[in-house]
Parts: sequence; structure tokens; C-alpha cells
Amino acid sequence: MYTLSSKLKLTAIICMIVGAIGLIYGFIAAPETVEDVKEMMASHGEHGEAHAEEDTQEINVEQLPGGDTEVENIHGYESETSHGEETHAEAGHGEAASHDNEHYEHILHQLQNKPWAALYVAAFFFFMIALGALAFYAIQYAAQAGWSPVLFRVMEAITAYLLPGGIIVFVLLVLSGLHLNHLFVWMDPEVVAHDEIIQAKTSYLNVPFFLIRAAIYLGGWIFFRHLLRKNSIKMDDATDLTYFKKNFKLAAGFLVFFIVTESMMSWDWIMSLDPHWFSTLFGWFVFASLFVSAITTIAIVTIYLKSRSYLEFVNDSHIHDLAKFMFGISIFWTYLWFSQFMLIWYSNIPEEVVYFIQRIEDYQLPFFGMLITNFLFPVLLLMNSDYKRVNWFVIMTGIVILCGHYLNVYVMVMPATVGESWFIGIPEISAVLLFGGLFTFVVFNALTKAPLLVKGNPFIKESKHYHY
Repeated sequence: MYTLSSKLKLTAIICMIVGAIGLIYGFIAAPETVEDVKEMMASHGEHGEAHAEEDTQEINVEQLPGGDTEVENIHGYESETSHGEETHAEAGHGEAASHDNEHYEHILHQLQNKPWAALYVAAFFFFMIALGALAFYAIQYAAQAGWSPVLFRVMEAITAYLLPGGIIVFVLLVLSGLHLNHLFVWMDPEVVAHDEIIQAKTSYLNVPFFLIRAAIYLGGWIFFRHLLRKNSIKMDDATDLTYFKKNFKLAAGFLVFFIVTESMMSWDWIMSLDPHWFSTLFGWFVFASLFVSAITTIAIVTIYLKSRSYLEFVNDSHIHDLAKFMFGISIFWTYLWFSQFMLIWYSNIPEEVVYFIQRIEDYQLPFFGMLITNFLFPVLLLMNSDYKRVNWFVIMTGIVILCGHYLNVYVMVMPATVGESWFIGIPEISAVLLFGGLFTFVVFNALTKAPLLVKGNPFIKESKHYHY
């Protein structure tokens, strides 16, 4: 039985406290009015040239051809047109002022969205790790895999975050539906009233139906996880294969439910942030990200427990197989990323390519940085079979992969919510600390609730002696 160390528990709690304080600061520091935005931009010297007075050159009329005659004509023309010019000037200044106010209001919404978006990115990132672990766990049962049963309790512990993580994500979605933020632009009635594309999608993109779907996804995933875990605990004292067979059927049923709801979830929670854009590959793209993040987390937690003299039956072959999945799914994610990018970019359809133009122009570093952290690093570091058996090497690569897929979620969410007003600052770091601490506490606390070995699994002996 695993015992949660006081040091790890304290570290997780400190991370949560520091993260919560940082997020509170982020919300307090966000501007509340357009005037606050103007003051912030003035203090940073932005748009100084646009609002500076232009220098004008005075004309010496005595030097003009025609002397006094020209002067009289000019003054006469000025007297006749002065009222008209004043009228047009006033109209022009009015339009410019209105445009400026719209611009400032747009920036206000972006800056107000920043702590909300940081919260949403981190909440979704850690939730998707738990969801991916549940999918990987179900695949092992459905495939009746012989190598992995010694890792089942680690997988079950990671999936324990589904309940608190799912509740947090659902609350954020509800708060968006109550218009406490501007994360989902299609939830704004004023925007919808002037947008024909969103109007055509209102039968699907409306708040009540959106929240009902979210409740179905979360309820189904949490319910399946509860049943799988319940049967797994009962399996320890079972004298036959009853509970194993139940879990086999549950896993197969869950995978059918998951493959449909995961795609719909990715459309609802991520893709609808850009309601004008869509991709038929998006569900698979998000799946690859959550799947490789989950497998990486399983490997890191397993190696950590092994270093603390737990999981005595886990050997280098198990770690090697986890690293192979990390390697393979990283290539799969890159294939989906390139397929989605290349096809849309090459077709150059305005409604589709604008998604990537915004990210390339405003998010160039994180957008292309993902390729290095999610593809280049895993491929170069884990290509050699021997390296897959070196624990510290797998840990190092895993940390890079997790950072890369956080960036992936960041780039999917931020351009639609904060636009060009992005930077990784206190809200983003604080959100990662908050949810990282909560995730660590929940996972390692779940490990203390049951023996680390599933005794009644018929493949447990094969898994203990798994070598190749």
C-alpha cells in the first residue's frame, strides 16, 4: 500500500495556495473600464504616434503666383468652404473617436479574458490528462493486454482527477454561459445578431444545449470510471473472473462512448472558441494530444513510485513500452498537426486559413515551438531503444512533452480569447501551479486507497514476468 509522504502533500498544497493567490491577483489586475485600458496603454507608450498631433506647414501666400489676387481668391475660397470643412472634420473626428472606443473596448475584453483563459487552459489541460488515462486504461482491458496490469493502479489513480477536474471545467463553462467572461464569442447575443455564420449554427451553439452536452460527456466518463474502479477493487478478493469480465465489457462500451463524445467535446469546448472555423481532423488532433499527455504522465508517476521502492514488479520492459507509446503517439500527433495545417493552408479558403494566419502572425513562437517540443524532442530522444529504458531520460523527455502539449492547448485557446494581447505571465503560471498541485494531490491520494497491485487480474502473472 502506498503512503502519501508529507513532503509531497505539502508541496502540492503550497502550489495550490500560490496558484490561487496569483490567479486572484490576475483577476484584480485586469482592467475594468475602457479608461483603465487607455491608462495602461498610455503608460506603456502604445499608440502614441496615432494620437499625437500632426505638424502642419504654413504656406507663405505672398510667395504664391498672382500675389494679392491669389490671396483674395484663397481667402474667398476659404470663407466659402470653411463651414463645409468644419462639418466634415467634425464627422471625421466623430467616426475616429467611435473607432477608437471600439478598439479600446475590444482590448478591454481581451485583457479581461486573460485570467479566465489562463484558468481555462490549465483546467482543461490537467482534465484531459485524466481523460486520456481512462481511455488508455480501457484500451488495456478491451485488448486484454498482458504487459500492463501491474500499471493499472497508477492509471486508476490518475483517472481519479476526472471528478474534481470535470466539475471545475463544467463550472467554467457555466460561468461562460452566464456571461461572466467573453471566452465563447457565440454566447454574446450582440455578436450573434450581426453574424450570419454564427446565426446559422445557433441550433447547435446555444448555451442550454451546450451545457446539456457537457453534462452528458462528463457524467458518462465519470460514471464509467466509477464502475471500472469499483470492479477493479473487488477483483482483489475475487475467486473467479466475474469482475474481470465485467470490466472487459465496460471498457469496450466506454471506448464506443468515448470516441463519439471526445470528438464532440473538442468541437464544443475548444473549436467553438473560433465559431467561424472548423476542421474535420480536430477531434483526432485533440485526442492525440490528451492521449500522449496521459501516457507520459503514467510513465512519470510510475518511475517516481519505482524510485520510492514501490511497484516492485515494474521493470525496464514496462517503462520501455510506455516510452514506445510516447514516441509513437508523438509522431501521430505531428502527422495530424501537419495534415490539418497543410491541407487548410494549401487550399487557402479564407474562412479556414484565417485560423492559422492569426496564430502564425501573433503566436509564432509557441505555434512553431510546439513542433520542437512535441515532435523533434520525443523523436530524437526516444528513437533509440536503449534510451527508452533509462528512467531519467524518459522523465526528461516526458516533461518536455507535457510542456509542449500545454503550449498546444494554449495556442488552441488563447488566440480566440485574448487575441494579440497574450503573454505567459502571472495568471498563466499561477493556473498551472493551482491545477498542477490539485492534480498531484488527488492522484497520489488515490494511490493510498488500494493496493498497488490488482491481484485478481488473470494476466497479472504474465505482467509481473514481462520481459523481452
